[in-house]
Amino acid sequence: MKTFQKPLSAQEETRYLRQMREGGEEALEARRILIERNLRLVAHVAKKYQSPSQELDDLISTGAIGLIKAVDSFNHEKGSRLATYAVRCIDNELLMMFRSRKKISREVSIYEPIGTDKEGNEISLLDIIEHEQTDVVERMELEERLKVLPRYVRNCLTKREQQIIFMRYGLLDGHEMTQREIGERLSISRSYVSRIEKKALHKMLTCYLESEQRQHRRTKADIKGESGNVIC
Repeated sequence: MKTFQKPLSAQEETRYLRQMREGGEEALEARRILIERNLRLVAHVAKKYQSPSQELDDLISTGAIGLIKAVDSFNHEKGSRLATYAVRCIDNELLMMFRSRKKISREVSIYEPIGTDKEGNEISLLDIIEHEQTDVVERMELEERLKVLPRYVRNCLTKREQQIIFMRYGLLDGHEMTQREIGERLSISRSYVSRIEKKALHKMLTCYLESEQRQHRRTKADIKGESGNVIC
């Protein structure tokens, strides 16, 4: 440990505190002496917090900030010694440092790698939480298609297929069910539910594409009738 100067006597402390209050040329020198002669106190308090992961010199440096604050804000009229007040200030400064470090240790950088994807590429928290801005036009088109979805379900699928698609995607009550839950509800196997679902989705896609083609042909015919030219 470093060698520190001896503490001030009560009389010396009172004299230097008075010089600080009075200001003038002696004030700064008195302040310096009060700080230097109480550094032993800082070391004494800092030793309580020393650990294998925490250097004593670092603790003393932080504690010295608390001592400086104590010297600058001490009120001798309350009747206590500077040392008594300084201990509380030094303790407080060290505790604030530890709280700050603890808070920082809990923070996770969104750029810090947290794993790899299926191809072995590093991924960060940012990759997980980052999302593209919603395209308003695409969202409107999706909403329009969802409105006609029940029509394709009813027109293109059998009763059993309709039942499974409605339950699987929550088209009636908003509650989506797993294939296993549907199988238990209908007393059939999960794999059978999966085959029916896949077949139903294929039928719906076919119906949708045929409907789009018919609509496209009608539009071309309307345009041709108005202008005499086909526009693709």
